[in-house]
Amino acid sequence: MLIRWKFPKTIQWIIKLFIIYLSIFGAFRIATLLFFKPASITVASLFSSFWLGLQYDLRWIALILLPIACFSLFPRFSPFYSERCKKVWAIYLAIITLLLLFFFGADFGHFAYVNTRLNASALNFAEDAKTSFEMLWQSYPMVWILAGLLGTLVMMTWIFRKTHVSVEEQNINVHKFSYRRIWHTTTIVLLGWFVFGFLSFTPLRWSDAFKLNDNFKSYLALNPFQNFFTTLRFRNPVFSEDKAKTHYDAISDFLQLDKKNTRANIYERIVHPGSNALESKPNIVLIICESFSMYKSTMSGNPLNSTPFFNKLTKDGIFFDRCFSPTFGTARGVFAILTGIPDVQLSKFSTRNLQSLNQYTIINSFDGYSKMYFIGGSSDFNNFRGLINNINDVQIYEEGKFTSPRLNVWGISDKNLFLEADKVMKQQTKPFFTIIQTSDNHRPYSIPPDDKDFVPRTVNINELKKYGFESQEEFNAFCYTDFCYSRFMEAARRSPYFDNTIFVFVGDHGVEGNAGAVYPEAWTGQRLNDEHVPLLFYAPALLIPQKRQETVSQIDVLPTVANMVSQPYMNKTLGRNLLSKGGKEEAAFIIHHDEGKIGLVNNDYYFSKNLWIIKEELVPIRSGLPGLTASQTDSVKRKLSGLTSAIYETAKWMLVNNHGR
Repeated sequence: MLIRWKFPKTIQWIIKLFIIYLSIFGAFRIATLLFFKPASITVASLFSSFWLGLQYDLRWIALILLPIACFSLFPRFSPFYSERCKKVWAIYLAIITLLLLFFFGADFGHFAYVNTRLNASALNFAEDAKTSFEMLWQSYPMVWILAGLLGTLVMMTWIFRKTHVSVEEQNINVHKFSYRRIWHTTTIVLLGWFVFGFLSFTPLRWSDAFKLNDNFKSYLALNPFQNFFTTLRFRNPVFSEDKAKTHYDAISDFLQLDKKNTRANIYERIVHPGSNALESKPNIVLIICESFSMYKSTMSGNPLNSTPFFNKLTKDGIFFDRCFSPTFGTARGVFAILTGIPDVQLSKFSTRNLQSLNQYTIINSFDGYSKMYFIGGSSDFNNFRGLINNINDVQIYEEGKFTSPRLNVWGISDKNLFLEADKVMKQQTKPFFTIIQTSDNHRPYSIPPDDKDFVPRTVNINELKKYGFESQEEFNAFCYTDFCYSRFMEAARRSPYFDNTIFVFVGDHGVEGNAGAVYPEAWTGQRLNDEHVPLLFYAPALLIPQKRQETVSQIDVLPTVANMVSQPYMNKTLGRNLLSKGGKEEAAFIIHHDEGKIGLVNNDYYFSKNLWIIKEELVPIRSGLPGLTASQTDSVKRKLSGLTSAIYETAKWMLVNNHGR
């Protein structure tokens, strides 16, 4: 048929390539549907996603094929002009296809991990390419994955060559006809229409996907190329001072600022020690616990009893069982803890952004204290070093400064990290503020073979999944974390600093998973598990034990610690003293960056809205709540929506305006 119409051979080949690439894009979209479709969504309701997805796919397929069509306007650049041209275009297609397969593979893994399409946030890990690749190499069967990728590439290259040969053979007995550019021009115009937006009179935009008003439907429509390259623009901080000022009254009420003594639109306040402040100048040891997800722990009531030692610690300290990180991710969690500001920067960690790296931290108000930071690996990862250097005169202890052997990509084991820190803290002659950042409870889930006193447990896989664990390795890594805490506290109790030290344990973030066996449905369905972490202030000689059940945030950790010490400090962050009395709003801000979802969780409800779609949700987070009328629901939504926007806009402003030492 193509010969009968006398299409040039190049155009015949482009048509065949078009069909091949359309099949690849379509196959990955179908795979996304099969593997990730929520049970609540019917296949019939996804027609609009597939239609819009086809338009996005046509755009990117057209961008792949346009160079062939454009260059072939000139006969000597046609893939059928010479053997050299054939090889050049074969190499071009091989490179493009390799990139295509890489993007789709990365997208599939990204979707499995965080339920969103691959986006520009992935560049956060590319900036630490060596460490990221080493983690992947130690965690996954990368040899087989790379072999599969290479094999697929070889197969696709063979198919491209086969189609080229078939076009040659089909035209071998056809008399040469004049090289009519009309066919190439028509093809270029058609491909250009695909780039603009097929069957559309307005340009096809990334935001069109979110008009479907459902996250899965939107992401099913988008392909990873469209999502990745569009979200690159979110990697630079954007804020509106006017919007921040508009929300000042709401933030002022939230922070309980003294409006009589505070200038308008200023968040700074000097906090003086209260009557319960400790005059002994206690040491502070802040332990940032990797992936310490609350629902997987013993403290949640999880019957697998993965953290029996830490559970005992909570009985003798001030324990908050409703603490939330503002977001998922270690870099963002550490940033929130140390700065008191949710890292709301889209697509790029604030630790990686020079405009937001220089931040004020309350730790600098601890006058007369030595400051130390311990990490088992390199502080260059995620540019933790840049963030930590906001602390005046801080000493950084990292891989290369320890005598303990390296365990994996994350450096020495957590147990050895704790013991190395203990040795340094024993030698201090003045009060100290120590930060210890753990990492073992993370892929590749390594457990040192020399820790013979740690006994791994074997649990039926169905039981593991029922109670939130995806594998035996993950479960034992979680148990090993508890083991490391026990060995650290045993060593600390034998040390002279113990009785005058406040140990603060807080998770850097939670982990998505099925929490249905221990918490109401909203914790799983709304992904609150990503942010729900334990928070413990432990000092048996200094603090009266309490179990606190109000909703609190990571950003509140440092103000609370500072209020325990008998010295004034400046607070110009969004963090609050959790132990203060008197009517503060018990709520925590949450952002899911990749979904564009922001919200607020309080003691009863989780409210969320989306930056990209018109969608607001209010769901109960505990059982037995009385039903709300329509007017009551609207009232609660309005209140929480206003505060959500206030925190979001203020945090954006603070990220680039809250500098200081």
